[in-house]
Amino acid sequence: MVPHLVTANPGPILELEKKLLDSNAAIERWFRLQWQEHQPPFYTSVDLRNAGFKLAPVDTNLYPGGFNNLSEAMLPLAVHAAQSAIDSICPDARRLLLIPERHTRNQFYLRSVARLLAILRQTGLDVRLGTMAEDVTEPFRVELPEGIALDIAPVQRHGNRVGVAGFDPCAVLLNNDLSAGTPAILQGVEQLVLPALHAGWTQRRKSKHFAAYDVVVESFAQLLGIDPWLINPYFGRCGEVNFQDKTTANECLEANVEELLFRIRLKYREYGITEKPFVIVKADAGTYGMGIMTVKDPSEVRELNRKQRNKMSVVKDGMQVTEVIIQEGVHTIERVNDGVAEPVVYMIDRYVVGGFYRVHADRGTDENLNAPGMEFVPLPFASDCSLPDCLARPGDAAPNRFYMYGVVARLALLAAAVELQMTDPANVGGLVPTLVTEAA
Repeated sequence: MVPHLVTANPGPILELEKKLLDSNAAIERWFRLQWQEHQPPFYTSVDLRNAGFKLAPVDTNLYPGGFNNLSEAMLPLAVHAAQSAIDSICPDARRLLLIPERHTRNQFYLRSVARLLAILRQTGLDVRLGTMAEDVTEPFRVELPEGIALDIAPVQRHGNRVGVAGFDPCAVLLNNDLSAGTPAILQGVEQLVLPALHAGWTQRRKSKHFAAYDVVVESFAQLLGIDPWLINPYFGRCGEVNFQDKTTANECLEANVEELLFRIRLKYREYGITEKPFVIVKADAGTYGMGIMTVKDPSEVRELNRKQRNKMSVVKDGMQVTEVIIQEGVHTIERVNDGVAEPVVYMIDRYVVGGFYRVHADRGTDENLNAPGMEFVPLPFASDCSLPDCLARPGDAAPNRFYMYGVVARLALLAAAVELQMTDPANVGGLVPTLVTEAA
């Protein structure tokens, strides 16, 4: 069943919902034109926050896990979308090498790998699992409680091609975010690697993604005639931060927090919002909810205790945090099973294929929910988020709320496509790709 959605009181978010419904044809045409110019990543997940007065993405993952949390009802659509992605990138592909993270003992992640493997195999591909872990020299099998077995083999390189023993793939799909660095074994291979190596956290930065999102939202907002802030969080960046050095004043961080809070207060005043503004400070690179803190006053940055400094200093695979993004905090009004919730939307190619609610019973509406103790509730989007009920009143129909989720998630997906074009090593000077513009 679709979890109950807490609907906001009449306000800007309902006006936004109505605007999206009224502009449905123009929106879908606009997206169609963008995809002619910008190749979407193979797959993406987007964390959204719905404050009731604002709906915005707060994180975009190019190596999504959690496929096991998708509704069974959405699997046919996921297979169709994967087929479309393969047809557009490598139509004659027969064999695919899937390289997951090194979490060989993480049962939840391995269930996601098993689900992803099943989706890919339904497209007609012969798919094998490979690992780049240096300590793995022989194939091994992982048994899951559901009776599923995953066979994983060490990745080998022969000349300019990679594969596993007896298996030479047409392409390589990474479900490993390369936090530990760009592996030499994948550099310079002649096979197609998806996503491209510069999408890994060794090189990728969240601030660059949201800079691309600014460009996308500006064009989209002009199409609809709306305030971009309603679907876009403000952000700033600090590139030289040392959380372990107590003598470091971190002036950049404190100044950005102060400026961002001031800008948010002005918007809150404009829309008559009484909530307390806050910002999220997080590592500019990395995932898994690590290196994140909520800040409501600049003084909190100056007064970090030892535990907080240690928490903010290191993220996945021991990466030291020296760069942070300061992002406008977005409250959430969503609740599921008495826990604070936020929707996570999954896409393959350009299609929304489902999602889930991330739920945390011990966190507040202004806190990060991607933390130990979180749960997941499948969110089976009605008609793949593309068929809203245009006759329903704003806020009354679940498909309409889901359509809003799908639209904003696809904006983040388009931003990821633009971001990868901007950061492509072949893009000398980091030129910003042009978006197709068209009047509504």
